[in-house]
Amino acid sequence: MSRTTLTISSRNYGAWSLRGWLLVKFSGLEFDEIFVPPADPGVRAELLLLSPSILVPCLEHEGIRIWDTLAIAEYLNEARPDAGLLPTERAARAHCRSICGEMHSGFSALRSALPMNLRAHRPGFKVWSRAQGDIDRITTIWRECLTTYGGPYLFAARTMADAMYAPVVTRFLTYDVQLDEGLAVYCRTIMAMPEMQEWIEAARQEPNEIDELDVEF
Repeated sequence: MSRTTLTISSRNYGAWSLRGWLLVKFSGLEFDEIFVPPADPGVRAELLLLSPSILVPCLEHEGIRIWDTLAIAEYLNEARPDAGLLPTERAARAHCRSICGEMHSGFSALRSALPMNLRAHRPGFKVWSRAQGDIDRITTIWRECLTTYGGPYLFAARTMADAMYAPVVTRFLTYDVQLDEGLAVYCRTIMAMPEMQEWIEAARQEPNEIDELDVEF
């Protein structure tokens, strides 16, 4: 049987790589990592939001290649049904899929104005209005989920939704986005996950830098 691999890029800047990596970790599937450096033209273009990329993340499992993060999530839910990547109740599953889809296709202003950068901290960062609109929508989603399902994760237990929104948690911390205590607790819950701690520690050791993403706006 062929080995299972996940191709990722920069841990410091790669929001989609983080999502894919968390999804595979949540599934319990053992895998080897293949790292594509940020200097790769395709990866660099993706990280700078200049073009879409089919390079990262990319899961290869049992001879099947899946390169879209939402497709990876759905594939892993089928391959590892006991991992709980989706809630057990049908209405909650629909809700989870909906907010994952919204994260996957939306919030372009947030991505542009607040790029993921785990090693940076921008206290007092000025958020422009369109990005604030995205922040307001995301915090509404979180608040509704935490109220409806009781926390500590968006759907009580950990699901694909928490993997999809984890990079947003890091952005809120990097750019000093002010949150109420309930949402701050959720952010602390995500950041305390062993998987997140593992990813962040590796990001700190990463030598590569992308100057365009390290500029203080």
